Amino acid sequence: MYYTSHIEIKKSALRNNLDFIRDYVGPGIKISSVVKGNAYGHGLTEFIPLAEECGVDHFSVFSAWEALEALKVTDSSTIMIMGFLDNAELEWALENDIEFYVFSLRRLERVAELAARMKKKSRLHIDIETGMNRTGFKESDLDEVKKIILENREWIDLRGLCTHYSGAESVANHVRVRNQYENYIRIYRDFVKSSIRPEYRHTASSAAAVCYPETRMDMIRVGILQYGFWPSMETYIYYLTHNEVKTNPLKRVLCWKSRVMDIKSVKRGEFIGYNTSFLAPNDMRIATIPVGYSDGYSRSLSNHGRVLINGCRASVIGLVSMNMLIADISEVPRTRRGDEVVLIGTQKNRTISINAFSNFTTHDINYELLVRLSPHIPRFVRA
Repeated sequence: MYYTSHIEIKKSALRNNLDFIRDYVGPGIKISSVVKGNAYGHGLTEFIPLAEECGVDHFSVFSAWEALEALKVTDSSTIMIMGFLDNAELEWALENDIEFYVFSLRRLERVAELAARMKKKSRLHIDIETGMNRTGFKESDLDEVKKIILENREWIDLRGLCTHYSGAESVANHVRVRNQYENYIRIYRDFVKSSIRPEYRHTASSAAAVCYPETRMDMIRVGILQYGFWPSMETYIYYLTHNEVKTNPLKRVLCWKSRVMDIKSVKRGEFIGYNTSFLAPNDMRIATIPVGYSDGYSRSLSNHGRVLINGCRASVIGLVSMNMLIADISEVPRTRRGDEVVLIGTQKNRTISINAFSNFTTHDINYELLVRLSPHIPRFVRA
């Protein structure tokens, strides 16, 4: 064993979540599994084969690098790049049948030219600006977009017409999301009138798929939900109230574990760890754990975090350092060196959740905390 902590990915939890999503959105809607950000910290190369075993055959990534990593573990599923693709990578994308978003006229022209020269059809998703003001074709460009597509039908396979909502996880964005949806529908109808019909209409992320049923269309891009997390508390409350249920149908796929590295006693009145952030209020027993901010355990959890040892919650005390944290085990009986420590997950019916991290560090969200988990931490699949 050459690692200081490891992450376990639970297959049964993923299968449960995907079954729930399929049942909730209904038949005939394709699921694209969003695996950007190292599969939200779960490990892209470990997660994709697992998701394929659960019936997923479409994966969304952000960049060509992530697409290249995905190709290492699948040769049958569709890979779609939603973000950055450099001009130098276009030929590679076409050769490998990678689908990708296009949101500039110059890129669309370049792809059409390259595809014709290679005699290889490009698999494109036209990203349209509907009100988020990030990426996407402006409405003033769409006549030219349609013209290029119609003139290059032999070399452009329009896989999708897509957009992204500005914050479907919050009721504060309701009007803006509704306006975006209406803009999308109007633009889609204009494409159809021009004899351009994409294979997939897709606009919904996890939050929109839960709270705005009309946005599900032909395909949904599911990220956080498949990993067992709700996009926000508002989204979870929406699900509970609109479906008259009282239990959470999702299961967490990820569990992060380490071990007790050392144990020592500290006298009352002594400082613990770096600087003077924690002064022992009484005689204490402490455990050092070989995990720190280099692994993704945020320094902002200093004097705030919790871990599980022997089924008991233990407080993180002192400053979280690069490779170590310290836990108060004064009230944790029979702790020994080598005992399992759960940083995220369940131990003896007690749970430390990502949400708990968010509550301690109010500027962080589930997404951010998950993707911080170091890619160097080994991931292991469990049944």
